[in-house]
Amino acid sequence: MNGWDIFTLTFCSLGVLFFIAGTLGLLRFPDVYSRIHALTKADNLGVGLIVVGLIPQVSDLYQLFKLLIIWVFILISSAISCHLVAQQEFKQRVKKAVLEQPNVN
Repeated sequence: MNGWDIFTLTFCSLGVLFFIAGTLGLLRFPDVYSRIHALTKADNLGVGLIVVGLIPQVSDLYQLFKLLIIWVFILISSAISCHLVAQQEFKQRVKKAVLEQPNVN
């Protein structure tokens, strides 16, 4: 093993640890908002660390470009899905609050 292999192994392992931490946050936190916050932050950092760890292993710029494009697409899809889940939860909470209001008439 050379230095670049150790670098790759270290960063990919750190990325996996962040994935595990995000999964634990998903399972342990009490409400939807804190769950999606923990999951998206940890997963985005985990993907970033894995991509950084894989950069020394690429053989040409085309593969590096593909890695970075995949990372960008994951960041965008993560933000969009997080927003959609939070928006749906907000709508359900508003609907529940409206239905539970006592009728003033």
